[in-house]
Amino acid sequence: MPFLYSTNGERICFHDVRHALNRSRDIAHFHTPSALKEMLGSDFPAACVTLLATPNEHPLLRPYQAEANAAIEQAIADRKRQMLVAMATGTGKTFMTVNQIYRLIKSGVAQRVLFLVDRRALAAQAVRAFASFDAEPGLKFDKVYEVYSQKFFREDFDEDQPFDPKVLPSSYLLDPRPGDAFVYVCTIQRMAFNLFGRNAVFAPGDEEPDEDATKLDIPIHAFDLIIADECHPGYTTQELSLWRSTLDHFDAIKIGLTATPAAHTKAYFHDVVFRYSFERA
Repeated sequence: MPFLYSTNGERICFHDVRHALNRSRDIAHFHTPSALKEMLGSDFPAACVTLLATPNEHPLLRPYQAEANAAIEQAIADRKRQMLVAMATGTGKTFMTVNQIYRLIKSGVAQRVLFLVDRRALAAQAVRAFASFDAEPGLKFDKVYEVYSQKFFREDFDEDQPFDPKVLPSSYLLDPRPGDAFVYVCTIQRMAFNLFGRNAVFAPGDEEPDEDATKLDIPIHAFDLIIADECHPGYTTQELSLWRSTLDHFDAIKIGLTATPAAHTKAYFHDVVFRYSFERA
């Protein structure tokens, strides 16, 4: 029997016992039959071998960015599910991350990727980063793999740089399908609205919630990789609980990116697998 569950009626633990390095982990809900079928059909150990054996030779990659990629990939191969990357401001976290996502999708380690930010303007910047990244000779990232986002406002973009991002179809969230490889760039506020409804409230003065944001029945396997960018802001107790609940809903590998690791950030992501300090920069 490859998959084991244990529960006391409130907490659910899941253990994929097919590999010795796998450990039991908490999940928000039981997996759906389609999620179990997808896990049975995947070969994560082989994908990790492919990932580690693939040269990381992007011509614009800086040495410390390649070190960050190597540290993340080794942590994933060691079956770590939550990890933190600390890189000083201005040293190219986003470029390193886009390169990392490309490598993870291409190797088969991840397919459905959620890129979380805390402001629409940062989401817009991330969408541009994917659109400008040279994934393969003559092909940008968004020409190799699909890149989607939430809706943006005009002020989220520079006026001299018009851009028309693709909005994620709701079926991608509600009915995840094996073989779909894409990136969804989204604010954590919108994802919280999608998961918990419009009662999910962040700080006063936060961005106005998207008018089209509604509660959706999103299964826990909708994403297999989550990148939480700029995951260091201070939160009230209520906001921190909502931030954690949003991430905890998904049964996915979670990577936090920050320049200044806060105590609650390190407590959630556990291991700082790579650190590029301001002094070293």
